[in-house]
Amino acid sequence: MIPVRPGTTVSCVHLEDLLFRVGPILGFLVCITVVAELADGIGVFQVAARGASQVAGGSVFRLWGMVVVVAVLCTAVLSLDTTAVLLTPLVLAMAKELDLNRELFAFTAVWLANTASLFLPVSNLTNLLAYGRLSTSTVGFAALMWPAAVTSVVVTVLMLMIIFRRSLRGRFRLGPVEPPADRTLLIIGMVVCAGLGPAFLLGVDVLAAAAAAALVLTLACVVRARRLLRWNLLPWKLVLGVAVLFVAVQVAHDYGLGTALTVAAGHGDRWLDLLHLGAVAAMGANLVDNLPTYLAMEPTAAGSAQRTAALLVGVNAGPLITPWASLATLLWAARCRTAGVEVSWLRFGRRGLLLVPLLLAASLAALVLVHG
Repeated sequence: MIPVRPGTTVSCVHLEDLLFRVGPILGFLVCITVVAELADGIGVFQVAARGASQVAGGSVFRLWGMVVVVAVLCTAVLSLDTTAVLLTPLVLAMAKELDLNRELFAFTAVWLANTASLFLPVSNLTNLLAYGRLSTSTVGFAALMWPAAVTSVVVTVLMLMIIFRRSLRGRFRLGPVEPPADRTLLIIGMVVCAGLGPAFLLGVDVLAAAAAAALVLTLACVVRARRLLRWNLLPWKLVLGVAVLFVAVQVAHDYGLGTALTVAAGHGDRWLDLLHLGAVAAMGANLVDNLPTYLAMEPTAAGSAQRTAALLVGVNAGPLITPWASLATLLWAARCRTAGVEVSWLRFGRRGLLLVPLLLAASLAALVLVHG
């Protein structure tokens, strides 16, 4: 036992169990980050954004609809951090080039990065943590979460349409298309990224699939584009920060945090019970951060798939009020600043206060209606 203070101890066994549990998750985070960064350098996301512009045929509304589809798919398959870090600057650059409202595309990216992260285990680190506890397949996880996930996206899209209704009107003119620098490498990147989603759904181990994808893209870049291979592809600072959060929450549990949260989160599987749990989770995420909040509240959902789903709704879709509630939001803000887009946290918070209660109520209602 490791002494913490008189009368209180932290179990070595608990920390070893935690390491065994989160080690593969941190490995997945490293691999999927490498995949996303290399895909971005190869031009996969640029081609997706340009393709959306062409399909839109000059209609701002259709273009925005394509961005919504790309953001949802990117978040579901490659994680919310990929959408925040890589898709955000691309859609902002596209909006600037076409003289469109960049705030519309900025909020579309950050809101969907969070609310579309309920579909698959790989969409969010919180999902991976829950996935290990649920003892189900990727298909089983998707079957549990799809009512809340679809509803969350629909509510988000409708709110964006209401807030930015004037910016969604009109037309734009598309400039000339530049050919890819390396067509072969681009095709490899597109095939690898497109194959990840089916691999996850078919039950391939998420770490193994992400590692294989990272290896294929790395080898392809060794042969055709060594300039893309650099040490900062590996997100060591992010991994270290997440690891510290995990350990901190385990220590807090040994201080009695879990007991207090169990009382605060209530019990039961009815809509009001799940709404109570989701609201407490969303509040915790916005006060602290969604990862430690999930870990701290996980025991309140033990043994209930529906309560686990409600907890995920709270910590995934709920962190849209404060900037620190989700790591993806902080990453998004940094990309916005780099692109010259000022982020008003007051406006961000006001809009989040409107959106989050609707998300929780509607998503959890859909969960209860479908699963009983």
